[in-house]
Parts: sequence; structure tokens; C-alpha cells
Amino acid sequence: MRNHQAVSAWLEAELAAGRLGVGSRLPGERAMAERLKVSRTSVREGIRVLEALGVLKAGVGSGPGAGTIVTANPAVALGSTLRLHIASSHLPVSDIVETRLLLETWAAAHAESDAVSLVTAEHLLADMDRPGVEAPEFLALDALFHVALAEAAGNVLVGAMMASLRESIQAYTQQLTVDLPDWHSTAVRLRSEHREILGAVRDGKGQLAADHVARHIEGFYREAGFRE
Repeated sequence: MRNHQAVSAWLEAELAAGRLGVGSRLPGERAMAERLKVSRTSVREGIRVLEALGVLKAGVGSGPGAGTIVTANPAVALGSTLRLHIASSHLPVSDIVETRLLLETWAAAHAESDAVSLVTAEHLLADMDRPGVEAPEFLALDALFHVALAEAAGNVLVGAMMASLRESIQAYTQQLTVDLPDWHSTAVRLRSEHREILGAVRDGKGQLAADHVARHIEGFYREAGFRE
């Protein structure tokens, strides 16, 4: 995975969890490097790329203007054209399901077991495990988890496409939760399946991870009453 993808995936997760917002300052390079398990040089390179994309603005010197400031959500900057198309198109749920299956099973099968985005995925699972997480927040974190998994395959286009689909996935899953017989039971099952998927990827069992992803995606939509 490229450095800017690792920093971008972490940044988007922090924004979604409310720990950072537009206008927030990033932690220091050392703290970010430790969190992402990469070198400070890698963090610095990632920040430079995101600064060029308009996601971050690096201040100089000391005082109120110093430090690196978040100026935009990275998903918007990295996939704005595709995201605009998706936002303006009323995509059928069947198209979302088929596209997810194509992208995510391929990505799971080709994911690198030591990809930096998997660290982000683990943090997202921890956030989903927090007591009192309601369905809207859970589903927002869930969508980011799937983006992080897709990015672990190292294919920039696949990662960008999943990031671009994220809001549509989140919106549709949110709509479908009203048809679930018991959201709490579903959330428990989704947490377990997320762990199975991540474990298979970490163990280098790509085909098993892909099978888990397919059952995970199809199972949710089926439980929610969706039929093609």
C-alpha cells in the first residue's frame, strides 16, 4: 500500500469517529508513525501527497499556525468525480450488492497480510465494539472497515472505487436496518464475521477471506429481506 493511502485511511477513520474534524491538527509524525506502524519518513511522504491533493495544509514555524491541519475529507478529494456520479445516480440495491461482491471478494483474496490499512481496520473493529454504539454509527464504521480491507489489496483504483461507494453502501444499509428482525443480534453476528474476515486476511488465507466476505455481504442483505 502506498504511503498516502495508509495516512488517508487512518485520517478518514478518525474523521468518521469524531476524533478529528476539518480544521483539526494532526498528531506529530512520531505519534502517527507509531500508530500506523510505519516509518516517520513514510508518514511525511503520505502527508505531502495529501497536502498536494488539498486534504491537508502543513503550517511552518511555531505558534497557532504551526502543525498540519485537516482541510478536507480524503475520500472526497481522492474520488470526487466518481463520488459525484454515484451521488447523482439512484443506484439499485442489486447493483450495489453485485459491485461490492466483485470488488470486495477480489480485494480479500489479494489482500496483503501486513498491509498498513489492516491496522486501521482493527481500530475500526474496536470502535464498533464500544458499548452503546447505535446502528448509524456502527454502519458508518462498518463501511470504513470494508474500505480499509479493500485498500489492503494494494490496488489504487479498487481502493478508490470502494471509498467512492462508501456513502452509498452506508445509506442503503441504514435504510435496510428498519427491516431487520433484531438489530442487536445482527450487530453481534456482523462483529463476529468482521473478525473472521480480518483473521483470514492476517493469516494469508485469501480464498477463505473472500468466501467469508461473500457470505457476510449476502447474509446481511438477505436478513434485511432484500431479494434480487
